[in-house]
Amino acid sequence: MAKSYEQLQRQIAELQAEAEELRQKELGEVIARIRTAIDHYGISAADLGFGGKSARAVKSDASTPERKKPGRKPGAKTAGKSASTVLYRDEAGRTWAGRGKRPQWLRDALISGRTLEDFKVPQA
Repeated sequence: MAKSYEQLQRQIAELQAEAEELRQKELGEVIARIRTAIDHYGISAADLGFGGKSARAVKSDASTPERKKPGRKPGAKTAGKSASTVLYRDEAGRTWAGRGKRPQWLRDALISGRTLEDFKVPQA
């Protein structure tokens, strides 16, 4: 026996509701796994590319040529700003100035039993 249009629409609505229910259940499980991985590895929003600009904004910036800032000459340095002094360095040459969040390489080394003093760079 053939189904009527109204019966098919009702069946579609029921299936869509069932699909949305399953999606929400799976979504909760996926989010829980992602949060566990973020906590385990110490991942930040910046590590994922979410640092300030959306992916769309980053794409549009890449396609547009750089614009000069008004009132500045090309190559002029900003007065008062200096490069951070490196306080910690590992055997691979990775560095950290001691500001902000500790980099992953340093966190991993500390977890494995090393100390900050192992990486301290002698200051002149």
